[in-house]
Amino acid sequence: QDFRELRASCLSQGLLFEDATFPAHFSSIGPTLLPEEKLRQIQWKRPTELQRDPYLVMDGVSRFDIMQGEIGDCWMLAALGSLTLRKQFLENVLPKDQGFQEDYAGIFHFRFWQYGEWVDVVIDDRLPFLNGRYLSVHPRTSNEFWPSLLEKAYAKLQGSYQNLNGGYLSDALVDLTGGVQVQFSLRNPPPDLEEILRAADTSRCLMGCSTSGQSSRNIELRNGIVQGHAYTVTGAVKIPYKKGWKHIIRIWNPWGHGEWKGPWSDNSPHWDRVEPDYREALLRNKDDGEFW
Repeated sequence: QDFRELRASCLSQGLLFEDATFPAHFSSIGPTLLPEEKLRQIQWKRPTELQRDPYLVMDGVSRFDIMQGEIGDCWMLAALGSLTLRKQFLENVLPKDQGFQEDYAGIFHFRFWQYGEWVDVVIDDRLPFLNGRYLSVHPRTSNEFWPSLLEKAYAKLQGSYQNLNGGYLSDALVDLTGGVQVQFSLRNPPPDLEEILRAADTSRCLMGCSTSGQSSRNIELRNGIVQGHAYTVTGAVKIPYKKGWKHIIRIWNPWGHGEWKGPWSDNSPHWDRVEPDYREALLRNKDDGEFW
């Protein structure tokens, strides 16, 4: 599908694009993501029906724009959260030649790396809702739609929304960058893992991490960590602490809330022993899903 040709055709006819190859139909959701009675209740709505003044991107792109919906695609959203930190890679995936303000025709496109080349995926902007709530990822700002539309394009690439329900963070990182992925097991980590993370952060690698467990159940442990869940690594620093140095790692939860409650968390007394300059630069005491 050629995005420019299809958009020009819709604009000349005064039509909003409807994508026959990924229709607003439960076949695009997948047969087993939801019970059949719920599948039949799915409604599809365009951003222009939801908001008077929708935008694709508002005030730049940030991980904090993303809040995971009902679909278990934390693996993809954790990779996407990492991508927002690297604007030069983001532009490959999120072309700038589109939006709701100019030449809007209900059609958008996104690019993903598949088997050695960038593939352009065209979608219409009808999004699935169940009982008035987003089935898909929903934006923290109600009239910003890049996360929902990008997720829809990725669902189309994978065949259905159901096919996003569980997957590997490493696969999504490759699909969003065309890069090479490396994994380390935290059960048996290399002795210099902290240095590796700091070097990777300095050299602008995309990073994520995940917990073991069943992703379908998402059990939140007493310490705030979710089992069977993927997270974005958003920073790795070494700070002076007591009379030495401490390596700390910053992690973000694609739910957009729900944080670690142990040492170095937002309210941890460890921060009381850190120099004010470092504390001010690094600590954000908010329930936004991000924690040290």
